[in-house]
Amino acid sequence: MFVSLGRKRFDLILPNGGTPAGTSSPASSSSLLNRLQLDDDIDGETRDLFVIVDDPKKHVCTMETYITYRITTKSTRVEFDLPEYSVRRRYQDFDWLRSKLEESQPTHLIPPLPEKFVVKGVVDRFSEEFVETRRKALDKFLKRITDHPVLSFNEHFNVFLTAKDLNAYKKQGIALLTRMGESVKHVTGGYKLRTRPLEFAAIGDYLDTFALKLGTIDRIAQRIIKEEIEYLVELREYGPVYSTWSALEGELAEPLEGVSACIGNCSTALEELTDDMTEDFLPVLREYILYSDSMKSVLKKRDQVQAEYEAKLEAVALRKEDRPKVPADVEKCQDRMECFNADLKADMERWQNNKRQDFRQLLMGMADKNIQYYEKCLMAWESIIPLLQEKQEAK
Repeated sequence: MFVSLGRKRFDLILPNGGTPAGTSSPASSSSLLNRLQLDDDIDGETRDLFVIVDDPKKHVCTMETYITYRITTKSTRVEFDLPEYSVRRRYQDFDWLRSKLEESQPTHLIPPLPEKFVVKGVVDRFSEEFVETRRKALDKFLKRITDHPVLSFNEHFNVFLTAKDLNAYKKQGIALLTRMGESVKHVTGGYKLRTRPLEFAAIGDYLDTFALKLGTIDRIAQRIIKEEIEYLVELREYGPVYSTWSALEGELAEPLEGVSACIGNCSTALEELTDDMTEDFLPVLREYILYSDSMKSVLKKRDQVQAEYEAKLEAVALRKEDRPKVPADVEKCQDRMECFNADLKADMERWQNNKRQDFRQLLMGMADKNIQYYEKCLMAWESIIPLLQEKQEAK
């Protein structure tokens, strides 16, 4: 059985039959593997881990209805028992993964997930547009992790990609936090940072400004799209009027029909442009707004560790000893701070490189789509001119 969402088909998985949501098996689709290989060929790098998110399916149960996505993994790493895996995961599984990565890798920037409940302009979370937008975002989320030299080796990530029954693993409550994660997790908020180092202060200032600019662009872009949709409604009502009018005319009938067809073509071009903005442009803006929030969170954790280190170091200095010995906990705190500094700077550089590449591609695509839109409108209006000229020559 299947349920049709929009123009695409989504298999309907019933709770009493069909493919369980947590199945895991080596993927055998050659076309899928070719797609995975093509992703690797894009940047010419030799990779040992490929992940793709596709095939959304709607599950109808007694208590709830939800969407799962197929996660296909291909790897030559020794950490994987099989070269290929195929599992199904729902959004809350991705959320679990991200939480575990934050706990176990507190010094690293964890890619953001798409918003769970709110996607502006989309009402039905089971609609084709919503599901496809989320699938793309979840695919991007896993690819960000896959490309990371540390996060991609995280044990929770391995379990997420391979476990037949992820829920059973969650219930076990296995704490795989690193010592670094435990230490940072239990840092209290009682330490106050005196002065943030200049390089990290600059990062914080940049993130504030960056998020502000993107937020403004996002709001304006949404208003533009809203106005375009309203304009599209008017065009669809406007064009047919010329067609009905043509029935009353003799010599003007053909030109009027031409105007009606022209407006129809412009409507179609505008709809395509609006869809591109909604499906391609806005999601990238939102991802990077959330990315900046994630980076600020890591920066705040780094500040907490530095504040703790400064407080402990000051306590040692106040001891009435000629040459006080630095306690082991102070040295460990210093190690954590240095680790935070190194990891944060490395992730910031990686993030900046990804951002430059993503926004170049985004802006190029936006320019190309707008050019196509105006070319289609130009061609549509130019097609009317011969009809009008023929009537003039006939006189």
